Amino acid sequence: MNTFEASVEKLCSASIKDYINPYSYLEWPEKIDTEQWSTTPELISLYGTPFYDGLSTAEQQRLSFYEAINFFSLNIHGEKSLIEGLAQRLYRKGNDLVSPYIHHFLDEENKHMIYFGGFCVRYAGKVYPDRKMVFTREYEPGEDDFMFFGKVLIFEEIVDVYNKRMAKDERLAPIVRQINFLHHRDESRHLAFGRLLVKNMYERYSDVWSMDTRERISEYLKNYLQATWKEYYNPAAYKDAGLKDAFDVQEQALQMQATRKHRAEVSAGCIRFLMENGILLEQPQL
Repeated sequence: MNTFEASVEKLCSASIKDYINPYSYLEWPEKIDTEQWSTTPELISLYGTPFYDGLSTAEQQRLSFYEAINFFSLNIHGEKSLIEGLAQRLYRKGNDLVSPYIHHFLDEENKHMIYFGGFCVRYAGKVYPDRKMVFTREYEPGEDDFMFFGKVLIFEEIVDVYNKRMAKDERLAPIVRQINFLHHRDESRHLAFGRLLVKNMYERYSDVWSMDTRERISEYLKNYLQATWKEYYNPAAYKDAGLKDAFDVQEQALQMQATRKHRAEVSAGCIRFLMENGILLEQPQL
C-alpha cells in the first residue's frame, strides 16, 4: 500500500469514527437575537473600515448576524457544487483509490448543508443566492478534475480559517460556535485529503501539460480566489443590516488597506501551498 492509499484509508477510518446524526446532534434555539455577535468582529468584511467604525455596537452586531447568514449561504452554494462534482467523479475510471473516501466526503458535506441551511432558514428566513457564474470550455487530459479539486481546496481553506476562529470565540451565540466547530472537525480531514490529492494530481499531469495550459490553470485559480473573496462582501447583507448604498460600500471596502491585509492573512497558507507546488505561478493580488 503506497503513502497516498494509506492516507485515504486513514481518512475513511476517521470519518467512520466521527460519524454523527445531524438531525439530533444540535439543539436549535427558538430565535437568535440579532444584537449579539454571530460573526467574530475581526472577521466581519467591513472590520477596520470607516463603514464599520461608524456603526454603534448594536449596529455592528446586527451586521455580524447578516454576515453569518452570508457566510453560511456561501458554504451552502460551495457544498452544493462540491457534492455535484464529487458525485460525478464517484467510481469514475482512475478514481479507484479515492472513491471510498468520496462516499464520506459526500455524506459530511450534506450534513454541513443541514447545519448551514438550518440556521439561515430558521433565523433569517432565507439563503442568499449564489452569485458565481460558470463557463464551460474544453480541457486538456486531467485538467477538468484538477481544476475542480483546486477550486474546492481554495474555497475550503478560506472557510476553515473562519471556522477555527469562530468555533473558539466565546463572544458568539452558542449555536454559531457549534456549527463552526462541527464544520471544522470534518473540514480538517477534507483539507488533508484536498492537499494530498491536488499535489498528487499536479505531479501526475503537469509534465504532460504545455506551459500554456499550466499558465491558464494558474490564472484561472488566481481569478477563482479573487472571485471567492468578493462574495464575502455581499451588498445584500449590508442592505439587510441597514447600511445605505450597499453596492458602493462593497466596491470601496474591497479596495481598502485593512480588507486587503485581512484577505492576504487568511489566504496565506493556501497561497503558500499552491505556490510551493508550482500550481500558482505568481502571487495573487487580493
